Amino acid sequence: MQMNRMPSRWKRVPRHVGVIPDGNRRWAAGRGLKKEEGYDQGIEPGFQMYRLLRELGVEELTLYGFTTDNTKRPTVQKRAFQQACVRAVERLSCEDAELLVVGNNNSAAFPKALLPYRMRRRFGCGGMKVNFLVNYGWDWDLHYPGGLASAAISPIDLILRWGGHTRLSGFLPVQSVYADFYTLPELWPDFSEEQLWRAMGWYQTQDITRGG
Repeated sequence: MQMNRMPSRWKRVPRHVGVIPDGNRRWAAGRGLKKEEGYDQGIEPGFQMYRLLRELGVEELTLYGFTTDNTKRPTVQKRAFQQACVRAVERLSCEDAELLVVGNNNSAAFPKALLPYRMRRRFGCGGMKVNFLVNYGWDWDLHYPGGLASAAISPIDLILRWGGHTRLSGFLPVQSVYADFYTLPELWPDFSEEQLWRAMGWYQTQDITRGG
């Protein structure tokens, strides 16, 4: 499908898309690799997604990096997903975007290299807002001193979850309250353009009353 055909086919484009990129460990295990080797394989799909959504006209994208619960995993896996998050941000700095990293930075699990991005930072010409949830916990967010820790993130229109699970896993509970939720069975490192178009086609059919 050509990019220039999308606007005529899809009249409804979400303003803000949330992504839960699940399945990295299962992907690695299925190929005889160590589980921690799956995290780096999730970086390139993230940039494919970013570019496709930007061309589609999506204004804001939020991605799960890792949660406070994920830090209970074996140390070697924890180091791997922390390093993958840092590498993803380093790569994004070469793109046109406006990055905000949200997560519990008072914990040793939060990569120090990402501390400068707790306030939104512009890369290149700016453009799409990209929110990266790193060492994020829904309870930390809701009980943050002075108000919601993720207050700078807008309401989400569409949440996409790879890996087959049909749960939010604590993903921005306030911003997700009226989001449409679409689950893909494929594992995140196997991301393809067709999967995104499948989700977008489904999104065209959803009710947009938001309770009204």
